[in-house]
Amino acid sequence: MMMASAEKVPTGKRKSRPCKKRLSERLSRGSYPLFSFSPSAFYSRQQISFMDERRGKTPPKRSSRSRRSVSQSSTDSYSSGCSWATNKTYLFPSELLGRRGCSWATNKTYLFPSELLGRRGCSWAINKTYLFPSELLGRRGCSWATNKTYLFPSELLWAVHASYSGSSSDEDDVSPREKHQTNAKGFSDFCVKNIRQAAFGRREIEIAEQEMPGLMALRKRASGDTPLKGAKIAGCTHLTAQAAVLIETLVACGASVRWCACNIYSTQNEVAAALAEAGYPIFAWRGETEDDFWWCIEKSISSEGWQPNMILDDGGDLTHVMYKKHPHMFGMIKGIVEESVTGVHRLYQLSKSAKLTVPAMNVNDSVTKQKFDNLYSCRESVLDALKRTTDIMFGGKHVVVCGYGEVGKGCCSALRGLGAIVCVTEIDPICALQASMEGFKVVTLTEVIRQVDVVITASGNKNVVTRDHLDRMKTGCVVCNMGHSNTEIDVDSLRTPELTWEKVRSQVDHVLWPDGKRIILLAEGRLVNLSCSSVPSFVVSITAATQALALIELFNAPAGRYKQDVYLLPKKMDEYVASLHLPAFDAHLTELSDEQARYLGIGKAGPFKPNYYRSAASAKSSHVSRWGST
Repeated sequence: MMMASAEKVPTGKRKSRPCKKRLSERLSRGSYPLFSFSPSAFYSRQQISFMDERRGKTPPKRSSRSRRSVSQSSTDSYSSGCSWATNKTYLFPSELLGRRGCSWATNKTYLFPSELLGRRGCSWAINKTYLFPSELLGRRGCSWATNKTYLFPSELLWAVHASYSGSSSDEDDVSPREKHQTNAKGFSDFCVKNIRQAAFGRREIEIAEQEMPGLMALRKRASGDTPLKGAKIAGCTHLTAQAAVLIETLVACGASVRWCACNIYSTQNEVAAALAEAGYPIFAWRGETEDDFWWCIEKSISSEGWQPNMILDDGGDLTHVMYKKHPHMFGMIKGIVEESVTGVHRLYQLSKSAKLTVPAMNVNDSVTKQKFDNLYSCRESVLDALKRTTDIMFGGKHVVVCGYGEVGKGCCSALRGLGAIVCVTEIDPICALQASMEGFKVVTLTEVIRQVDVVITASGNKNVVTRDHLDRMKTGCVVCNMGHSNTEIDVDSLRTPELTWEKVRSQVDHVLWPDGKRIILLAEGRLVNLSCSSVPSFVVSITAATQALALIELFNAPAGRYKQDVYLLPKKMDEYVASLHLPAFDAHLTELSDEQARYLGIGKAGPFKPNYYRSAASAKSSHVSRWGST
């Protein structure tokens, strides 16, 4: 085949690229090989299977009439932003796709206007000719749905079935309870979504380990002494990559564990699979039903030949089940470590009524938990969750944050940084005064409910946002919860015949009123940052190290040191946890001189805070009112 003669180019001028029409003419004349991998040739092959060439089949000869058809097809594809149908569900390298729109549907030869699809990158649906709004597709590169009409984050472009997004997709309608799964060694005492995701979960755990220096340092220091040898820990926490690092640290310290999730939406399925593959009894998956949730707790408590003697809880649900259903087992527990305000409140109630028969450690009110996890973690993760779920722009939006504890402080700081107009509700005059002096207007929710664009609860209380509030919200208002408990928003009041629920995407629902008004409810009122996004591993390292030290302290404490009551972590341990994380910042502490230590009345090595010291948000007297907001 003869190539077209080269055109003469005036001296000193760069040869211009041929226009689309010229390219089409060259294709029709045979100037470019029809089966080359140049994009222009590729676009013209509507009637030729890409795979036939790879199999070595000789393509049929084309007449001048067919070449004219090809030329016309090429011109059309260029003018419409390169859209076509391929008749087979082949995926093509991104460099062969059009730079503008580049959209098609497969299996059926329907052509869709490129302007209906994403404006950036390539978007399409496989197996079914469904069209998705461009705002639902990935923001970068190519995004698609496979086998079912699920959407994956754009970062997972070419990993269709091998994606960690199993933690946020409904890949299988079969309940894990109905499956029989075993790991590579034949171990089957677990219940997770899909054990085959273990490899991806292991990679996530390794990433988390890099961002959790304090907990990894504790593992290295304590694993040689095995301070938890003989400890049998029943755990109920958010089952994330960060929790996996904690679990493996406890095991390295000599403990045996059984674990479940404290939230039905926060489990990362691939992480649960990785732990099960490593031989740990894990009972958790994302999207559990309420029945599944309690079943998983029972499985983490009860096992033939295994009885827990320690509890690590987040929310108090596992403690509640053991106390109510297994009182004989509860009496043999050596200690309870509780992280959340909800669980701590339950423990104080038991203690006040003299029903608490074991010592418990209140990690939630430790200085390291309050000052770092509640503040800095929430400051970053609240924006991540809201952006992922709603794509909202916060500049100029009216936002009300219910509660100005450490969580509320973090949320308000982050939202104001993006230009939102933030107001606060509070019942505590001290927190209200703090909010006022930070420049936030303190209001009641009733005053502003008709004008706000976003409502965020961060109180840990009950019915902070009621049905009356929800009825008076304007259409499009976003409602979510950053507190631990799922009782802050009265979601049950929305499950009535006159209201319609529409699922928009994972963890995002529209609730429609008869007059057409709709609100956007995130994670069905559950913890939005762990349900819809993630939290910074470094901050979780601080809390996890505190939990591990609390377990070690309670398990090894001599008889009589801790009575049947709720205790705060000793300040010496708080300071030790902080010191484990300082090397990550190359921070160097100043050492007191002997004279300075005598002047302050403390030891040169600390503790530098008295045991009665607590952070500002924890210094209030009532464990109920201090978290409430109205």
